[in-house]
Amino acid sequence: MHSDNIQTSKSIQQETGRTFHLATRLLPERIRHPTYVMYAFFRVADEVVDQTDGPPPTVQHEQLEVIREAALGNVDPAETDHEAVMAAFQDLAERHDISEETINVFIDAMEMDIVQARYETFEDLREYMGGSAVAVGHMMTEVMDPPQKEEALPHATALAEAFQLSNFLRDVREDIHDYGRVYLPQETLERHGVTEEQLADAEVDDAFRAVMQEELARTDELYREGVAGIRYLPEDCQFGVLLAAVLYADHHRLIRDRGYDVLTETPELTRRRRLWLLARTWWHWRRNGDPEATFYTVSAVSERGPGETPTDAHGHGQPAWRG
Repeated sequence: MHSDNIQTSKSIQQETGRTFHLATRLLPERIRHPTYVMYAFFRVADEVVDQTDGPPPTVQHEQLEVIREAALGNVDPAETDHEAVMAAFQDLAERHDISEETINVFIDAMEMDIVQARYETFEDLREYMGGSAVAVGHMMTEVMDPPQKEEALPHATALAEAFQLSNFLRDVREDIHDYGRVYLPQETLERHGVTEEQLADAEVDDAFRAVMQEELARTDELYREGVAGIRYLPEDCQFGVLLAAVLYADHHRLIRDRGYDVLTETPELTRRRRLWLLARTWWHWRRNGDPEATFYTVSAVSERGPGETPTDAHGHGQPAWRG
């Protein structure tokens, strides 16, 4: 990949994904550079649909189709608005054999954001995440190329879903005010009697706290499932992925510390907190070399909380397990 194209991609990540950028810097160069490129590609597509004053849906659709065709290698990157990023991604997709299906699933999910702003059930939301998050996790797994790829993929899926759900739970206020979207499942809101007017008016009460507690518990379980698979990754990739999990999950601490109030302000990790988590994670990692043990020691997700009834990703009770 051309160094200028990589630098352009890296700059996009530095500017728009500080948490992910810190974790990416801990990956080996052979993975770090492709990760910059993938993140920039994802961001370019995402920004088509995440503009508060964006173009009409037909124009957004056309823009995504150009990005899709360029990503598939059917359009010269020079014909796009993001030549450096698309040129780098074309090269990456060919070099790492990223499937057309994975690219299409991702772009399809971006197009869903144009026409769909509510998800009735968690399974509906999970279908959306199958493109927006899981396809990303699968691309990362392809680039890392672990020796036990089939064993790694289900855990990569869970971890990708956990990352995106953490973002959804952090960004409830921004999503409804800036984009008119609600990523909390409608069935969860209805079960606790929480209305969208309440979200828009930033009314944090016991019912809303119960919604957040339920969705945080679901996401915590996905972290447990995802982190259990870090051991399948190449050794020099494990710490970077572990740190990303620790950093993203720390938003759960912020949310709980604020009494589940994500409606009056969006919780954000400070630079000081990110660096402290980096140092603490590194120290425990060097001591035991075990990604799961380190995660449960450092992160905001408990291995099993006191009196906790474990739930699977669908919200149903299940026996405690360790992968």
